[in-house]
Amino acid sequence: MSGGSNEMNVVVPETSCGTGWRSGESGEMTMVWLTPEMRAVNKASCIAKQHKYWRHRKASVSMLETDANSPTTFNVLRYGAKGDGIADDTKAFEEAWAAACGVEGSTVVVPSGSVFLVKPVSFSGPNCQSNIVFQLDGKIIAPKSSGAWGSGLLQWIDFTKLKGITIRGAGIIDGQGSVWWKDDIPVEESDANNSTEDTIYADAAGGMPSTKPTALRFYGSSNVIVTGITIQNSPQTHLKFDDCTGVQVFSMSISSPGDSPNTDGIHLQNSKNVIIHSTSLACGDDCVSIQTGCSGVYIHNVRCGPGHGISIGGLGKDGTKACVSNITVRDSSLQNTMTGVRIKTWQGGSGSVQGVMFSNIQVSGVETPIMIDQYYCDGHKCQNKTSAVDVSGISYQFIKGTYTSKPVHFACSDSMACTGVTLENINLTPLQEKNQLKEPFCWHTFGELRTSTTPPITCLQKGGPSNKQVHNNGDSC
Repeated sequence: MSGGSNEMNVVVPETSCGTGWRSGESGEMTMVWLTPEMRAVNKASCIAKQHKYWRHRKASVSMLETDANSPTTFNVLRYGAKGDGIADDTKAFEEAWAAACGVEGSTVVVPSGSVFLVKPVSFSGPNCQSNIVFQLDGKIIAPKSSGAWGSGLLQWIDFTKLKGITIRGAGIIDGQGSVWWKDDIPVEESDANNSTEDTIYADAAGGMPSTKPTALRFYGSSNVIVTGITIQNSPQTHLKFDDCTGVQVFSMSISSPGDSPNTDGIHLQNSKNVIIHSTSLACGDDCVSIQTGCSGVYIHNVRCGPGHGISIGGLGKDGTKACVSNITVRDSSLQNTMTGVRIKTWQGGSGSVQGVMFSNIQVSGVETPIMIDQYYCDGHKCQNKTSAVDVSGISYQFIKGTYTSKPVHFACSDSMACTGVTLENINLTPLQEKNQLKEPFCWHTFGELRTSTTPPITCLQKGGPSNKQVHNNGDSC
């Protein structure tokens, strides 16, 4: 890329065929959306560039051997952690963090071979120095006793208001969620439209609080990296980013049973310039959940399943305004999930979802691979309302594989039709021909079939809605 004196230098190689990263004067990383002409560069060359970059990145990380005697290294064992999985090591973690907080480029070490019981803890800025590394090679477990959680908390491990924070290593964060899941009566699925509205359950098992915590959350932070680690068995969401910029998640895994209630894999909210790739997500709810305030999100080479798929929303709950734009999900696979790639909005909301591309998605045994649902309801009785979040500019390319219920479901608002929906190279076949399966469904959905599809999606309407359907509800993004 080239430009005048005001153009910022691209300092990180392209991580996709459609995006790049560049740094401004403040050092903050920003996603660059390339023009169609620039995206037309030979795909093989692009992929080779990606692989070369990430091999170099991984090698560089592995060479960063932690020097136990370095003045910038803070091992939790030196601060009194027992690492026996029984003693409470929370204080040792807090003291190691407090020491590292004052040193730029410091490293907190959670060593391998030990299991650390840690109660709810916050590793906070904004007075910390930048570029702190949390080197996790051991195992951190959450307490099973209700006394550690008080009346209920929204987070277990919380990183707040930091500039340059990396969690890396081969370690495990285990939320020991089964004690929370047992005998729960969850709603149909979670809808964390607001960070303060985590799902409440009818009766928590074993005396645990009704409000269940996210295992690992980042809030109000920039230049965040999570790589290498495993997060498993969270009581609710596994990994959450709220009000963050410049996020990279790669080469890590999330794991909980498919029937664990409301256990989203990765949850994004009010976050911008996010890359998630080379990651395996298995959970009891959305593998990735993209909520209001998100833009510049790029997801590729992700494996999802079990779970509910990769979802934008639910948006617009309780009449709220939701804004989501420039989302790309590509080169990913979903197996035995409830949906594939989905957009879901509540009736009565406002705002918009626009500029979304789903490309090269492989589905296997997915109930409904392609879905837009502007009548989303979490199982409670939902009233009909006229206003809706505007959904436009949605592209589906090379979506292939097998389904078990319905190939396509587009249920758009009577008053706010979905527009600019394009489909090309869609090839979806029933997993078992003997099953009585439903045909593609469209309601108030306008766009274009750019190629023939399997099955034929004849219900998509050409052009746009009539003039009577107003697409600016006075509260656009």
